[in-house]
Amino acid sequence: MELKKKAYIETYGCQMNISDSEIVASILETQNYESTTDIKAADLILLNTCSIRDNAEQRVRNRLNELHALKRKHPGLVIGLLGCMAERLKDKLLEEERHIDLIVGPDGYRQLPQLLEQVESGQKAINVLLSADETYADINPVRTGGSGVTAFISIMRGCENFCAYCVVPYTRGKERSRNPQTIIKEARELFDQGFREVTLLGQNVNSYHGEENGLPLDFPALLEQVASVNPLLRIRFATSHPKDISDTLLEVIAAHENICKSIHLPIQSGSTRMLGMMKRSYTRDWYMDRIAAIRRIIPGCAVTTDIIAGFCSETEEDHQETISAMRQVGYDYAYMFKYSERPNTIAARKYPDDVPEEVKSRRLDEIISLQQELSLKSNKLEIGKEYEVLAEGISKRSDQQLFGRTSQNKVVVFPRESYNPGDYVNVKILSCTAATLRGELKK
Repeated sequence: MELKKKAYIETYGCQMNISDSEIVASILETQNYESTTDIKAADLILLNTCSIRDNAEQRVRNRLNELHALKRKHPGLVIGLLGCMAERLKDKLLEEERHIDLIVGPDGYRQLPQLLEQVESGQKAINVLLSADETYADINPVRTGGSGVTAFISIMRGCENFCAYCVVPYTRGKERSRNPQTIIKEARELFDQGFREVTLLGQNVNSYHGEENGLPLDFPALLEQVASVNPLLRIRFATSHPKDISDTLLEVIAAHENICKSIHLPIQSGSTRMLGMMKRSYTRDWYMDRIAAIRRIIPGCAVTTDIIAGFCSETEEDHQETISAMRQVGYDYAYMFKYSERPNTIAARKYPDDVPEEVKSRRLDEIISLQQELSLKSNKLEIGKEYEVLAEGISKRSDQQLFGRTSQNKVVVFPRESYNPGDYVNVKILSCTAATLRGELKK
């Protein structure tokens, strides 16, 4: 019996990349590879990369330097780069990182078997062609991480919003949606395997357009079908674009107990002027109207966001509008970044990156400080309340405690007793930090 080769996949960036890494692991299984968490035992090392910010690319560059030393010790080791960075830099990476054997963009993973054969014959291999229809819908991903409780399902690929700062439309191509039946099938299989929560993924899930029995099927209809797989299967999704999050979608969320009451709605800036320059296709007033609709239709729904500090030409007044928008919404959590120019984007071609680095840093610090305050305030409001928590795993600090999340996506630590990951547990919140809730079991 032929011994299986070992593949080590290291994932950078977003949830979409985690999902892609699981697809790659599945494809490699057909080529006599098995996944390993021991990089020193690997015959093949793949870095699944992200290009959305410069520091993500620099982390990959640093990692490649470390792998160069590993390859000198093991000349037969194959090193490959996957994903958005591979798509964006292409031939430049093969020239600058000579120890890389393989470069594959987000739409080229089906070609991995042929590309690996090419590498084994002594050649470098590259496939960064973008596709207008690839969704990997027929591939059953290998769930390589986690506790077997939560999983990701990619429902669509690509993006056509062309926000001024964003490289994704250029690295992941046009929007295309999976057949809804394949999504429902995957959700059902995950539940049967013991998973109790799935997150539906897309650059903008509101743009999902499937077809069922010859008729169009939009995202609210898809979400309702996934929720109907089993009432014990929790459903999350990411990410919604503010320009087209509809009341219909909010009403579907409100109508199904197992659709989690948490919405990630990136604002990016609180300044309408900035939003226009960013090509975000909405104003501050539009965004706040959508927040008001969430509060009205789904009382108690958590709202999280993305914020960019120091985008091109941002003034102090623009920055203060972001601060005031944060206070107005009262976000439960936020992903906060300094603007970093990405080559070939609209901003890189048309706008000077003219906000000094020290100003960007100061503004980001103010945003982070305020969000800490808002997150703590939000969590303090949970003290004394009871929630049904899905246990996801054992706490890092004590094997006598479990951690899980509420429907609002807030992390809770609580006594383990006789419960295990995958169980639904009623917990009363006793205390909190800005990041975590602590609770006691309610029998």
